[in-house]
Amino acid sequence: MSKGKVYLVGAGPGDPKLITVRGLEALKKSDAVVFDRLAGPQLLGEISPAAERIYVGKRPDRHTMKQEEINQLLVDLALQGKTVCRLKGGDPTVFGRVGEEAELLKKNGVPYEIVPGITSAISVPAYAGIPVTHRDLASSFSVITGHESPDKLDRSIQWDKVTNATGTLVFLMGVSKIGYISDQLMKHGRPPSTPVALVRWGTRAEQDTLVGTLADIEAKVLEADFQPPAVIVVGEVVNQRDALRWVEDKPLFGRRILVTRARSQASELSARIDELGGEPYEYPVIETRMTDAPAAVGAIRNALAEPESYDWVMLTSVNGVDFFFRWLEEFGVDIRRLHKAEFAAVGPATAAVLKARGILASQLPETFQAEGLMDSLASRLQPGQRALLPRGDLARRWLPEELRKLGVEAVELDVYETIAAAPQDRMLMEMLLEGGIHAVTFTSSSTVTNLLEALRKMGAERPQDLLHGVDIVCIGPITAKTAGENGLRVTATAQNATIEGLIQTLLDIQSQA
Repeated sequence: MSKGKVYLVGAGPGDPKLITVRGLEALKKSDAVVFDRLAGPQLLGEISPAAERIYVGKRPDRHTMKQEEINQLLVDLALQGKTVCRLKGGDPTVFGRVGEEAELLKKNGVPYEIVPGITSAISVPAYAGIPVTHRDLASSFSVITGHESPDKLDRSIQWDKVTNATGTLVFLMGVSKIGYISDQLMKHGRPPSTPVALVRWGTRAEQDTLVGTLADIEAKVLEADFQPPAVIVVGEVVNQRDALRWVEDKPLFGRRILVTRARSQASELSARIDELGGEPYEYPVIETRMTDAPAAVGAIRNALAEPESYDWVMLTSVNGVDFFFRWLEEFGVDIRRLHKAEFAAVGPATAAVLKARGILASQLPETFQAEGLMDSLASRLQPGQRALLPRGDLARRWLPEELRKLGVEAVELDVYETIAAAPQDRMLMEMLLEGGIHAVTFTSSSTVTNLLEALRKMGAERPQDLLHGVDIVCIGPITAKTAGENGLRVTATAQNATIEGLIQTLLDIQSQA
């Protein structure tokens, strides 16, 4: 068996978008990914479903894997012929012990590549509005470990030289030693009034910043019970924070929002959450696909064999549009054969995707659900008309039943099916247990039921309890009704059943907090 290759990748400080392009490429093509807690959890969504995932960070039920064991693990995986990504927080060469890992790989003849990452030493302060250099305040900076015990710090740091060597001092992993660090800096010449900032979990939803001076920062840390991990910044640049803070002023800052939509549809919602300062956590609990059930395929073939017979084509979702056109293509049906039919759409998103295909919906209901469509069309529906309803297999029966009451022949087509698609996600479970998920968005009834079932499969006896205290936000009343029937307390329902309506609801909740 030929040897594999190991990519030693810096994941950046936590925000998944701060990984490098090369690092993301390595992650996506790897057969095995070895990661720790400091690697952004959303990056794990980029891993191939077939890849092996190996967590080597701290867990409640296990101590950290020793560095020597991690080194050997990388060698063993590569010798099995696998492409391996060792995903490390920040930059692997900055206190990341990449040298030890690379040394053993080299010794065993395993090819490897070091992919630099954005170090937390500069990115975390930047997200707190603190530049590590400034033309008028600091022309240089030092990065120093603060993780060791005081006696080891004294052996590794020459305080008399480091204290005033550069304008800005950045200490990584030194929260528990903040008092000792401050004392040493004052002892060797830094004024007690020197500004200090501690930035905890920088670039993530949990980002928290504490500001003081060398004289009082230890007391402030103790009073606030300020816990690691955090980056410590010492120097006049800290005073820039009031003027330059930016991410903390975004309206959804501090909110990690669980997005349960199908992966193919989650990007729009996630992008808007991210743009507004929130942290989307994508956990798609459904997938949509063309049906392959013989009966359903046969029904679609028969219905599309006579397209000239329809007076209406009623589309109730973006998926309905997409899969309807796929079936037209599958059976070679020219859309022009539907020339007699008027197209009606539920909601502006559905109308927009129709418009992108050159079709203008003739009816747009004021309320974005089937009931609204019927209200809009009531005066135009006549007995004897034929309506084609391309929908999903879980669609409600209400619309075709109402059409039939009016004497309209409703031809229902299950053009796609919705299936559960929720993988095991230990990090999601940990965040729910630790209160790390602040809101959940549901865009359909199936996302509600499938999320609860996925949590049960991951060990939650009562998944509703995990969501207690989490804001439950639904796209419409039908989805909200399903959530309530399943024991969830719905915080709010979007007034408009659109992505923008969902976003506005999240903003309203945040403004009232």
